[in-house]
Amino acid sequence: MGIISWIVLGLIVGVIAKLVMPGKDPGGIFVTILIGIAGAFVGGFISSLLGFGSFSGFNFKGLLVSVGGAVLLLAAYRMLKNRKTS
Repeated sequence: MGIISWIVLGLIVGVIAKLVMPGKDPGGIFVTILIGIAGAFVGGFISSLLGFGSFSGFNFKGLLVSVGGAVLLLAAYRMLKNRKTS
């Protein structure tokens, strides 16, 4: 997938990650969407490292990998933000 496809997928994934991990996020929905974009990249990178190959378009496997990356980043972001405020 091209970079534009990953960004569009990341926007969708950011919203899905917010639904999977409800709660008050520091930074609001816009930060969550940005984390979704980054999660799409991270998920694709990890998938390539693990030997699952690259993705050629929007498909269910790419969506799952991207949501996994976004949830991972969102959890890390929440832990870092909560640690700084306590």
